[in-house]
This record gives sequence, C-alpha cells and structure tokens, in this order.
Amino acid sequence: MEKTTDICIVGAGPAGALLATLLVQRGLDVTLIESSAALGKAFRGEHINEQGEAILAQHNLLAAVKRRGMLPMTRLENWKDGTCYKTIFPDAETGHLGIHVPQRFLLAAILEPIIQAPNFHLLLGTRMRDLLTDDKQVIGVVAETHHERFHVYSKLVVGADGRYSVVRKKAHIPYHTWEHGYDLLWARIPRPKDWEPIIRMALIDGKQLALFTQAEGRIQVGWNIDKGSFPMWRKQPFEPFIAQLKKAFPALTDVVDATITSWQDFVLLDVHSSYADYWGRDGVMLLGDAAHTMTPTGAFGLNSALVDAHYLATIIAHDGTLSNAAIQQFEAARSQMIHHLQQEQIREEQHFVEQFEAVH
Repeated sequence: MEKTTDICIVGAGPAGALLATLLVQRGLDVTLIESSAALGKAFRGEHINEQGEAILAQHNLLAAVKRRGMLPMTRLENWKDGTCYKTIFPDAETGHLGIHVPQRFLLAAILEPIIQAPNFHLLLGTRMRDLLTDDKQVIGVVAETHHERFHVYSKLVVGADGRYSVVRKKAHIPYHTWEHGYDLLWARIPRPKDWEPIIRMALIDGKQLALFTQAEGRIQVGWNIDKGSFPMWRKQPFEPFIAQLKKAFPALTDVVDATITSWQDFVLLDVHSSYADYWGRDGVMLLGDAAHTMTPTGAFGLNSALVDAHYLATIIAHDGTLSNAAIQQFEAARSQMIHHLQQEQIREEQHFVEQFEAVH
C-alpha cells in the first residue's frame, strides 16, 4: 500500500494534533501517524498553563476542552511535617495555577473540528520505521502496522514523536542531553472526597514530592529520587519508602495503603533535558519534545509544544512545503524562549529545596 499526502505528522500528542488541525483547516491534506492504538494512552504530565490556555482559546478549542472536563488549580501549598506552612494563590487575571486536562480529553477536543474532514487521515496503531529520501530530500516515511508495511509520501515530514523521537534518529539530527540529578516516580491514587483542586509540595530527604489534583477524581503523585537509584530502591523493603508519603500528607494514608502497595505501582520517568543541533531541513521538521526535551517542572513541555505547533502552522507554505530558510526562521523565533524555560526549570528545581530549608 502507498499513500500520498501533503504533510505527514508522526506522533499524535498535543503538538502533533494541534498542528494537524490547523493545517487541515487551511485546506492541506494531512496524515497523522500514532503508534498507540488509542489517543492519549501514555502516562504523562497533563497540566496546561496560561500560555497553553491562550493558544487553545485563540483557535476556538478551549470550549471543547471544557465540555469534556478540566480542573483549574486554585492554589499551591507547601507542606512540612504534615502541616501546610505556605500557600500561593493565582493572580486575579489568570485565575488558576495550571489546569489539569486528561490527555485523551485534550486530544479529542483539538481534533474535533477535523476528525471527519476528508483531507485528514488518522492512522492509529501505526509506527514510523524510516524516512524516504530522494537525492537527500525527505519525501515521506516508511510506516508499519501489525499487518503490513507501507509508504506515505509527503512534501513535509514533521516529527512530533517525543523525547525519544524516531524521526530525529532517522534524520540523523544530533542533539545534546543534560541531566538534572533526579528521576521521577509517577503514581495515581483516588482523590478523597474533601480534597480540593490544589497542588501540594513537600521535601523528602532533599527531594521534591508533589501532589497534583486531577480531573476524574484522582491525584497524581510525582516523587523525585536520585538519578539512577530506582534499581537500588526496588531491592529495599517498600513500606519504609511509602511511609514517608503518608507522614508528609497524613490525610492520604488510607488511599495510599489501598492503592500504592508495591514498587510496581510506580511508573519511572528518566528526567533529562535536551536540545537538537537543528530542528530540521530538507523536508523534515522536529516539533516539541523531539526538538527540545524539558523536565516536568512547571509543565513547560506540553505548553511549549502547543506554541511550537501554533507558530509552525503559520510558516508552512500553502502547498505544504517548508523551505530550509523557513525552518531556520522557526527555530530562531522559538529558541530564545525555549532556552529561557529550560534554564528556568533548573532555577525552580534549585529554589525548591532552598525554600524548605528556610523553614524551621
């Protein structure tokens, strides 16, 4: 089987989905490839800040997100020894400290305007295996399902396939990675009935423990541990480790005892930042985490990816092509802010420990 399209986007996360919607609305033929069998299956950060909110509102997508379900955070609390000692409220204009939106809700809302469009083709359960080239110009991808391998020919290939981007690898685009000294354990627990839509932070052995209230009656636990230490932790008894969470937030003792009973109840995230040497050329383009991986701190990654997609949609030509000069223009327009946010993440991580050490 062969398929011809104007734009082939690899990765149906928020950035890939938004870019697809904006380009289809311009009249371009777009094929969106996603390796998962359903949208939004991965376990990841799902908080939108005011920047991401503004992008969704600008493209008339925020109302669809609200219909499906979202939860604005009303405040942030810092806790020590089982007690809240500091509360941060949002400014009146913004009205929240981030909005939780389950990713499947966000993706469904973004794709809603185009899902039935004849010039939009969503290929779920499909992996991109290689790039097709003709005299160094990328002209499409080799894609594969459980049943067949086929070619998708396009004028532009966009890699929106995350921090471990196959598009970046196959395009031989170098990138630099730096560590932050920690990995992250994720878990989800039921939200107690009286639990408000807030973010709660604590310091455990010099590492951040964060609770993010979520829509659908859950709390997401984000627990920093030393880089590469999880294999060592897994050899230790589990109860002393999880007891630290219950001591930090006593109100969660019952739900933690019922839902986090072993190391298998955590998902490990390898935390690092990266930046590609260049974001594309000769018919291939990187977007979001594929070009500039960020840590979960501040939820900058998701929101920066939405801005990337918004901006990239404006510079792709009417025929679906993107010149090398335009790619350089895109990176130049976004690089300063991306570098600023990556540095801001480092500052926030360092400041987090300091503010707890100052409490007596």
